[in-house]
Amino acid sequence: MDPLNDLPIDWANVNWPYMIVSMLLVFLCTLIGTSLSFRRTFLGALLTALLFGAAFVYWTYYPHGLPLPRLVKQAAPAQPAPPPPATAVTPVKPDNPVTTISPPAEQQQR
Repeated sequence: MDPLNDLPIDWANVNWPYMIVSMLLVFLCTLIGTSLSFRRTFLGALLTALLFGAAFVYWTYYPHGLPLPRLVKQAAPAQPAPPPPATAVTPVKPDNPVTTISPPAEQQQR
């Protein structure tokens, strides 16, 4: 029994280039953070997190034009089309129009 098959992840839909570039970005940020902190664990972790956050925001949201893989956003569900606007047309006359007007009920009883 393969433990990877038991996970509720659809491995075919994983964006592998995005994942690999993200892991490389974390690796580089960890190297830089560790060297800047002189091998102090907490300070290295803090610097790594800050460097990764800045690099990830730059890579994902800044329009730099580099051919890097991007996170694909889910398409919004299609909304129904709005009804067509009302047009001014002549009203359709009924087939059997009523042309007589009955007198009020008070006059009919006399």
